[in-house]
Amino acid sequence: MDSPDHLRLSLAAAMELGFAPGTFHRDARLHCVNLLLTYDPGCRANCAFCGLSRDSRQRLDNKQFIRVSWKAFRTDDIIDRLKRVQEHGVVQRVCLSMITHPRAVTDTLALTERLTTEVNLPLSLLISPTVMTTDDLASMRDAGAERIGVAIDCATEALFDRMRGRGVKGPHRWDHYWGIYSRSLEIFGPGMSGVHLICGLGETERELCAAMARAHDQGGSTHLFSFFPERASVLYEQPQPPLAVYRRIQLARYLIDHDLIGFVDLDFDDQDRIAGFGPADDDLERVIASGEPFRTSGCPGQTPAAACNRPFANERPSQRLRNFPFPPHETDVALCREQLFEDCFAPAQGGIR
Repeated sequence: MDSPDHLRLSLAAAMELGFAPGTFHRDARLHCVNLLLTYDPGCRANCAFCGLSRDSRQRLDNKQFIRVSWKAFRTDDIIDRLKRVQEHGVVQRVCLSMITHPRAVTDTLALTERLTTEVNLPLSLLISPTVMTTDDLASMRDAGAERIGVAIDCATEALFDRMRGRGVKGPHRWDHYWGIYSRSLEIFGPGMSGVHLICGLGETERELCAAMARAHDQGGSTHLFSFFPERASVLYEQPQPPLAVYRRIQLARYLIDHDLIGFVDLDFDDQDRIAGFGPADDDLERVIASGEPFRTSGCPGQTPAAACNRPFANERPSQRLRNFPFPPHETDVALCREQLFEDCFAPAQGGIR
């Protein structure tokens, strides 16, 4: 069941398209259908935090990726369902994700042409730079892709090399990933490419803010994830980052991506934790009250809010929400405000409490 004839669907996408039963907690409907290339024996990479990694102990059919299982379906059937659901307006985007495989570029191009021709929805591509050249980006644009995502994931070169490159005998290289990201912005245009970054892989808050600022300063944005221990990954026993850490990073990402601050404006304490937001401190209450910093960050839909809302991709429905897949309620925002500095140190400046 290989691509391009078959694709994997996230559990939420399978539910939204009617392939799987279930309901969404708090009615968190999916607005972007996530598709994943599939091959036997799978991804050639070996990332320490990923359930799709080469050394994963799970069988291919049971692998997890971004917390949930991804089952394979016929591409023809997926496209047929996409045609039906687009009429209802809930699904606003499609995202096709590559894996590290020799056929991934060729199949991505073929599927891009098919999806953009047969389905009247904008298409994002989450690419695998390791199997690509910069020329492939132009081919993807010409095939109909609207946006590009580059999953750099790790905030520093040392972490990237340890978790995605030489440290796990993996093929990925830091400079090539950032180079492809930079070139994607030249080809697709400013604002049309984003970097995926994961909070909680061992980086400091300062380091993650620097990576988010780098993505923004080059002309794109950050799609932020909170680490979740995948069942069969090397990091299975590593805990998630504290909610206080993640809330501060979410707020910093929002302020940076909306040009309210730069990296140099952030204040850090002696442990490299965010202690103040500089010139934005006076606006913090307004920004926090909107709830927007705590929503899922990703490619937009028909509104500026992210269509890629990934319901419960970073936590189980029984846990506290990390990325809100819908506008947070007032009680949600109040809890987020409390969580910002609940690890018992005071911000350097006022304006938050």
